[in-house]
Amino acid sequence: MKELILVIAKALVDHPEQVQVDVKDDDRGTIYELSVHPEDIGKIIGKQGRIAKAIRTVVTSASVKSQKRVIVDIMS
Repeated sequence: MKELILVIAKALVDHPEQVQVDVKDDDRGTIYELSVHPEDIGKIIGKQGRIAKAIRTVVTSASVKSQKRVIVDIMS
């Protein structure tokens, strides 16, 4: 899942070398914290959060087999 988030995020930003994903397990499920260069935050979030929502939808759909809740947080 981490690799999926990295591939999607690196394709969207101007500074792909600064894309990082940290994984944390919580009582809510698995949390993926996506960090990008400050100039690229808008490109990851998109207009009205559409790109962020699309990323979350793809990751949630890919995690259906694991039957574990997956949360994608975008860190600034």
